[in-house]
Amino acid sequence: MTAVNFPNFRLDGRRALVTGAGRGIGKAIAEAYAAAGVAVTLCARTGDEISAVANALRSEGLKADVLVADVTDIDAFEAHVAGRPAFDILVNNAGTNRPKPQLEVTAEDYDAVMNLNMRAAYFATQAVTRRMIAEERSGSVINMSSQMGHVGAANRTLYCASKWAIEGFTKALAVELGPHGIRINTICPTFIETPMTKPYFEDETFRASVLSKIKLGRLGQVGDVTGAAIFLASDASSLMTGSAVMLDGGWTAD
Repeated sequence: MTAVNFPNFRLDGRRALVTGAGRGIGKAIAEAYAAAGVAVTLCARTGDEISAVANALRSEGLKADVLVADVTDIDAFEAHVAGRPAFDILVNNAGTNRPKPQLEVTAEDYDAVMNLNMRAAYFATQAVTRRMIAEERSGSVINMSSQMGHVGAANRTLYCASKWAIEGFTKALAVELGPHGIRINTICPTFIETPMTKPYFEDETFRASVLSKIKLGRLGQVGDVTGAAIFLASDASSLMTGSAVMLDGGWTAD
């Protein structure tokens, strides 16, 4: 009988840092990691939210702690990371959006979106991978991108700019970090129902427009993202770096 190399999706004994982990996609990924055997650190500015999630995980016998930090404060965040053992997994999930016509975008809008979606992710990755390299640990960096990192859309010039930048950053860094055994990939969801996106879908015209582009005919749920997060963090994706996992329901298929 021929032996079958079944992919290993388990993450036992690994340490992960998930930003924006208090709610929505970040919370779901942190919970999935903990269930897969990860000692997960939930990071957000709001301590109450991530503490509640971490306490719930620990009550189930899972490993979780918190890092109350603003990822846009580059120096403070790096100091937090430098004071901890190297992580094996980083999920750059913290992000924001300010949809509006390009002619109405202000410099303050630009700074808010680009500082969180791109600048903070860039330097969070630098801080975490610096520790990985110092401790000679391989690892996986997962950048939360979007289908909008591959296409354009009206009223989303800022968001698209930030996510296209994340895609380019990911590919370039994969070239640099490959020799260290550190992989870096993106997850690119379509519209996911979260506390951040919920107000958008109260507009029935917008909701119908979105659904018309999603070939599977439904909005995404946070649970649709966790499988990709497990895959990219695990040995099942050990030969994958500089790539994007499209979870767009077929949005970008045409």
